[in-house]
Amino acid sequence: MEAKTLSLPRLNQLTPTLESTALKLMEEAGELAQVIGKFRGLSGEKVDQDDRAVVKAITRELLDVAQTAVTMMFVMEEQFGVDLDQALQEHWAKLERKGYLVR
Repeated sequence: MEAKTLSLPRLNQLTPTLESTALKLMEEAGELAQVIGKFRGLSGEKVDQDDRAVVKAITRELLDVAQTAVTMMFVMEEQFGVDLDQALQEHWAKLERKGYLVR
């Protein structure tokens, strides 16, 4: 099994709530979809960027989605007492049960 660890910071200049973070997550996911749609020509616009520039833009938006999701996990931990280590173990076990992950 291959794994990559991404480490994203707890943002310390914000006071996120569950609701504000959920809305931000949807916004970032929309921006990711928009970039992918433009790359695939789904917006009807002519694609005038080279593949490297488009992949870079997709990567930037994907990291924004990931950062917001991580922020939401911090909110869950801090405001609702979620044990993230336990939640991650349960998540990995679910992936194994569904056959997505073989160790």
